[in-house]
Amino acid sequence: MQARQALERTILAGDYLPGERLVEERLCAELGISRPPLREALKELAHTGLVEHIPRKGVRIMSITQHDVFEIATLRRDLERMALRLALPDLAPERVERCRAALREMERIAESGTEGDMVSAGFEFHFAVVGLAGHGRIESTYRAMAMQLQMCMALNNQARREIEDLDGNVARHARMLDVILTGDPEAIEAEFDDHGNLSFLIDVVDRLDGATPESDRWLEEVRSALPPAT
Repeated sequence: MQARQALERTILAGDYLPGERLVEERLCAELGISRPPLREALKELAHTGLVEHIPRKGVRIMSITQHDVFEIATLRRDLERMALRLALPDLAPERVERCRAALREMERIAESGTEGDMVSAGFEFHFAVVGLAGHGRIESTYRAMAMQLQMCMALNNQARREIEDLDGNVARHARMLDVILTGDPEAIEAEFDDHGNLSFLIDVVDRLDGATPESDRWLEEVRSALPPAT
């Protein structure tokens, strides 16, 4: 379990690109473990979809193309906004507390955790925001994209490293929750647009293969509307 957690944190820190091959010797040295627990950890993460075994080529990070990013980001956007529309105007206190608990975990990680830990906690915060609607099918759809969303979040954190540390990451999410609690639909929509979760589209996404006409059009539209990375 410890080997799996260490490996997962390393991958979600954003130091590996989707589709990148994992070299056992390098990982053993980085994590300070031997090959048997590393291989067991790789098997476990393959079941989650975070890594994939390629016959005769070894193991690589799950592959995400530019078109995948287009699909993931647009579906995430619509699911989050749909959930908030259904949740307002009367936010259930117990569901709000779930968001606050997720934010407290992010604060704890900012003190002593890693970037990889923060990606996982950030996902749980957004999952709790989606949960404000009390709509099981929206939640299950969002959860089904967990690993793909976390890979995009890892790429985004990588893109924001020069402008945001872990405390800044927490502050950005705390601001989102504060705006949600105002119950103002227009303010919430604006906060979602300015959240900074698409910073990686400025240049990091160009390192991914698999562009399509649909993803190219979407990327051009998004980039033209993105606010400065702050």
